[in-house]
Amino acid sequence: VTITTRQLVSHLSGIRHYEKDITKVKEEKEKANRALKITKSHQDKEEKAKEGKGTENTGCVKQKKEHDSETKSRNSKPGRHDKEFEQEEYYLKEKFESVIESLKIFKNDPLFFKPGDQFLYSTYGFTLLSAVVERASGQKFTDYMLKMFRDLDMLSTVLDDNEAMIYNRARCYIYNKKGRLVNAPYVDNSYKWAGGGFLSSVGDLLKFGNALLYSYQAGQFKSKNGKLLPGYLKPSTVAMMWTPVPKTEVSWDRDGKYAMAWAVVEKNQQCGCCRQQRHYASHTGGAVGASSVLLILPEELDPEAVGPWPVAPPRGVIVTIICNMQSVSLNGTALKIAREFDREKQAQ
Repeated sequence: VTITTRQLVSHLSGIRHYEKDITKVKEEKEKANRALKITKSHQDKEEKAKEGKGTENTGCVKQKKEHDSETKSRNSKPGRHDKEFEQEEYYLKEKFESVIESLKIFKNDPLFFKPGDQFLYSTYGFTLLSAVVERASGQKFTDYMLKMFRDLDMLSTVLDDNEAMIYNRARCYIYNKKGRLVNAPYVDNSYKWAGGGFLSSVGDLLKFGNALLYSYQAGQFKSKNGKLLPGYLKPSTVAMMWTPVPKTEVSWDRDGKYAMAWAVVEKNQQCGCCRQQRHYASHTGGAVGASSVLLILPEELDPEAVGPWPVAPPRGVIVTIICNMQSVSLNGTALKIAREFDREKQAQ
C-alpha cells in the first residue's frame, strides 16, 4: 500500500497506536461511537426543549450542564481510568540513536486498516513522519526541530533527555492503583520524539501559538510601507492545517474534527439567537506524568474593517496549560478561559 504524509499527519495511515490487538481497538471505537450517539441524542432533546420553552431557561440549562461536568471532573482522579497508559510501550526504557532506528518497534506490524479509510490516533504514525522529515531535510530530526524552535524564539523547548541537565525541569506525578500520588516512572522518549518527546514551557507554547496565528492572519492585513513582516508559514499553509479532514474524529472535543496535527472546530450557527460555534484550533498532550493543551481562538476579522499598520496580527486569544500530572483533561478548561478573554475583549 501507499501511505502519504497527509495521511500520517491526519492519523489516517492505519498504523497502530500503543495497542497491538485490533479487536480491542475496534471495541473501544464502537463504545466511543455509541457514547457519541447518546450525547448527540441528548443534545437534540435539549435543543427541542429550549425551542418549546423559549429562551428564559437557556442559561440555567448551560449552568447545570457545566456544573455537572465540573462535578464529575472533581470527583474523578486523574490517571485512574485511562486505559492507554496501561500499554507497556508507554514505559519503554530503551534508548534509540535515531528516529530511523526507532521504526523497528512497529515496522513489521500489520496495518489496522487500509490507509485513508479510518481514523486511528497513532503516535507511531508521527514517528514515521519524523523519519520522513529526517530524510527530506538531510538532517537529524532532533537537530531540525531544535533549529526551528530557535527560529521561533522557543529557547526553553528541548528534548526530554533523561541524561541532560535541564534547568527548571519539573518532576512528574501519577496516581498509583491505590489512588495515591507517586512519582512518575522512568521512561526514555527517544522512540517517539515527534509524538511526545519534547519539554516546553507555557511561554514557549504561547510563542508557538502566536507564530501560527500571525501566519494565519498575515494575508488579511494591509501592510503600510512594507512594515508587516511575512509569517513563519504561508497563510494558505496554516489554513490547510486547520481545515478538517474527512473521516476523522476527535475524542477530547465533541464539536471538533481532526485536521493536520490539529483538532479543529469550524464556525457554525444554524439559527439566529441560537448557539454560535466559533472557529478554533487546539491539541492536547498526554505523557507519563504530564498533561498539556494549546488552544488558539482567532479573532473574527472583518476584511473591510482591517486597516493598515500598526493594527496587525496576531488577533485572538491563545491559551496553553501544562500540568505535571498524568491524564488531566484540559481542553474544556482552556476553551472556557479563551471564551472569557474573548468576551471581555468584545465588551471593551
